[in-house]
Amino acid sequence: MLCATVGYRKRDPMKTIAVGSKVAYSVQFLKSIGMSHSDMAHARGIVTALGKFGQHTTLATINWDREMPERVNVANLAPVGLNRHFSNID
Repeated sequence: MLCATVGYRKRDPMKTIAVGSKVAYSVQFLKSIGMSHSDMAHARGIVTALGKFGQHTTLATINWDREMPERVNVANLAPVGLNRHFSNID
């Protein structure tokens, strides 16, 4: 689905986040709550469980690298991985 207001392809978080995925709060979510330069923006975690909450919401249980809420709506997360720009791994 193409998002006409900002011109990017809207991703389906359930297709990219699974148990074992490394995640962070998404940039869009952080900007929407005014926290894009906070400690939340630097938090990284690993999804340990996924569960349905109602008909349209999936909650991820996350083992964070710092003090953060344990359960987060998957729609507010983004997968993270190796950033090749700052890595010496080829």
